[in-house]
Amino acid sequence: MLRNSIFAAQLNKMKANIRKAIREDSATLLNLIQELAHFEKEPDAVIVQVSDIENHGFGTQPLFECFVATVADAVVGMALFYPRYSTWKGPTLHLEDLIVTESMKGKGIGTQLYEAFIQEAYQRGVERIEWNVLDWNTPAIKFYEKSGATLLRDWDTVQMDRVAMFNYLNQKST
Repeated sequence: MLRNSIFAAQLNKMKANIRKAIREDSATLLNLIQELAHFEKEPDAVIVQVSDIENHGFGTQPLFECFVATVADAVVGMALFYPRYSTWKGPTLHLEDLIVTESMKGKGIGTQLYEAFIQEAYQRGVERIEWNVLDWNTPAIKFYEKSGATLLRDWDTVQMDRVAMFNYLNQKST
């Protein structure tokens, strides 16, 4: 029985072509980002536009890099990342999003993107890679732990949006 389930799991795996994203992928990247926002129960949170992705990722001073996974020439996943610096470790890379379109989940495409990101980081010689995962995303947590990643449960993510920045900078001291 185990042999049959291993064989069945292997049948579900699909080889994707992994490549660096190009400017022409921008609209598809935005679609994937919006799909992720729906999955994370925040469908109205995405404010970036295609032009932002084009400028921020493929302009004169790119702020991010991205791998895409294609099957039959269609983009079905992405791994978007950017450099950071750790005062303790030195250069690091931050994986902002690892997204596979819903219809292609469970076929090994996310693993292929994850491996491409790790390979890129290793080749660059960075000392650490990092990313965030929602505490309710149990499949992702199990995947990352199985890969050897460490979940830092004693750290909380802190964010401040543009409105909060404005309010902070313009508060009157009494």
